[in-house]
Amino acid sequence: MNGKTTLDYYDQNAEAFVSHTVSVSLGDIQNRFLEKLPPHGLILDFGCGSGRDTKYFLSRGFRVEAADGSGELCKIASKYTGITVRRMLFQELNETDKYDGIWACSSILHLEKTELTKVMGKMIRALTKRGIIYTSFKYGTFEGERNGRYFTDMTEETFGAWIDAIEGLKTEELWITSDARPGRGEEKWLNLILRES
Repeated sequence: MNGKTTLDYYDQNAEAFVSHTVSVSLGDIQNRFLEKLPPHGLILDFGCGSGRDTKYFLSRGFRVEAADGSGELCKIASKYTGITVRRMLFQELNETDKYDGIWACSSILHLEKTELTKVMGKMIRALTKRGIIYTSFKYGTFEGERNGRYFTDMTEETFGAWIDAIEGLKTEELWITSDARPGRGEEKWLNLILRES
């Protein structure tokens, strides 16, 4: 994967990306995730983009740490959320037994499958016992560069085959949604809630 290409895309298009995503309503999915966490639990918003979800989780009384690989997005999200967003690549996650939940909304899909497997191992280690991960992938079987960014798409079958080889995690919920952005409703997303086991 050329991760630099993807990060360059976000650095160069940060303002446009934020304007298209910051006001998208994901309340149903956000609440589905929050309902599984302890009150005031600690969340890592992993690849936070605009900071939209961080801001929502903070407003609901949760503690949040946010990180993104794009320096430009970190600046915008820090200003928007009122917390310092850490510039960090997915591969740099190095916490142990810390987060009650990791929110990786349309973020880790930018990793190649081998990298994705390594990063998922780091995410599992970063969770508290029985902690949860929410993540989402574009629905399909495509893997490669698309419009300046790398994508690994997933279906129920490809995700199932991939996650079965990863120890310490089980799929708790899996569902498909339409893209919430205006004019993108024909695009489908695979949504997953995974639990540390």
